[in-house]
Amino acid sequence: MSARVLMIQGTTSDAGKSTLAAGLCRVFARQGLRVAPFKPQNMALNSAVTVDGGEIGRAQAVQAAACGLEPHSDFNPVLLKPNTDIGAQVIIHGRAVTSMDASAFHDYKRVAFSAVMESYTRLARQYERIVVEGAGSPAEINLRANDIANMGFAEAVDCPVLLIADIDRGGVFAHLVGTLALLSESEQARVAGFVINRFRGDINLLTPGIEWLEARTGKPVLGVLPYLHGLHLEAEDALARAPTGAGNALRVMVPALPRISNHTDFDPLRLHPQVDFRYIGPGEDIPGADLVILPGSKSVRADLDWLRANGWEEAIARHLRYGGRLLGICGGFQMLGRALHDPLGLEGAAGTSAGLGWLDMTTTLEQEKQLRRVEGKLTIDAAASAVTGYEIHHGVTEGTALTRPLVNLAGRNDGAISDDGHILGTYLHGLFDAPAACAALLKWAGLKEAAAFDYPALREQGIDRLADAVAEHLDIARIEALLAVPRKAANA
Repeated sequence: MSARVLMIQGTTSDAGKSTLAAGLCRVFARQGLRVAPFKPQNMALNSAVTVDGGEIGRAQAVQAAACGLEPHSDFNPVLLKPNTDIGAQVIIHGRAVTSMDASAFHDYKRVAFSAVMESYTRLARQYERIVVEGAGSPAEINLRANDIANMGFAEAVDCPVLLIADIDRGGVFAHLVGTLALLSESEQARVAGFVINRFRGDINLLTPGIEWLEARTGKPVLGVLPYLHGLHLEAEDALARAPTGAGNALRVMVPALPRISNHTDFDPLRLHPQVDFRYIGPGEDIPGADLVILPGSKSVRADLDWLRANGWEEAIARHLRYGGRLLGICGGFQMLGRALHDPLGLEGAAGTSAGLGWLDMTTTLEQEKQLRRVEGKLTIDAAASAVTGYEIHHGVTEGTALTRPLVNLAGRNDGAISDDGHILGTYLHGLFDAPAACAALLKWAGLKEAAAFDYPALREQGIDRLADAVAEHLDIARIEALLAVPRKAANA
């Protein structure tokens, strides 16, 4: 195997593992190296469809883009998509194989680890560098047995580890020292250095702390990454709840469903200069809006119950009476119909739920998950603007509403438009990514003149900005030297 492997682990969730991995991927790719991302096990409801027809975590799709690659199922061989507080759908090599609770998965890890090593072996034969992202923290004592996500993987492939911590949260030295102390001796030896993330202020004030940390642990601090204000990278899972664009021309509201999935659909709207975008959580007042969007969901019937319990059914009816527009995407599209059937209990208890009834159609969840990357054209736009996106759903939808599709795809149609044109539905994620399609949809929602906004370009600029910061603030030469040393010698 030719690949040199580096693993990024974090003291906590959201410490910066995904961002550092993406930045290093772009730095190595700029050097002309064949580099690939890898995350042995991920738990996330934001996913992406791969070129080989599977699905992986969204963060690994971003890291693939940083490498100049299309996403592949080998980049994230085990993906867990929670559908309850204690259970999740298990996706192996891009395909849903079963659903199980946390206890059952703990026993299943031996099977999952075989899939991890199969993917890793294939990548190690194809690439010169592999940048691996851990999950959560390696110091989660209750999860260390049969670990496949952090040190269990690092030990198996004998790779060095960088440990990253977020100073913006406070307690950065306690996080790093405490995490290191909870590792075994062999795992401690495997940690090659620390990275401090999201620092703002005078670096000279941090220097005494860095010197103490290095003296205390015997590990070098290989870099201090600055807080990059306004940096945009697609989120692995966390929902950005802060409102954006208050006072702008078009008001867009999205219910923050308990099992909301692929909320990266809305990044082009959150960042659009003319959109006032807000997620509305439980117990919050539902303000007036121009457009309400029902998002994707990993548990559509349960999230539909949540909508009703939080007053959304009445609010949507009132919104439509006053001329507002309504859009449903994937699970949100299914909610707009007359009924949802889950005879196999794929997303919870088997049964049927009444839909919101705004479109004449019904949806049945079937065993085989549909995974597609698609291209098409919008039917609501006289210019037939091109749209690109992807589908991830178990649902099969039927009914007369589909005779007025929203998107013309190659050889088939997708979605529905209500008779009055005020309600749209689609299975396509990524609907707003293409600039022309985004402008057409915002015009439909009531924005008379949509400014040109190139979200894909903004996404690429974010990766480049991150890579610039990594190259400037990390000791890349030292990291390269670390990768150049055979691990047996490095551990001697």
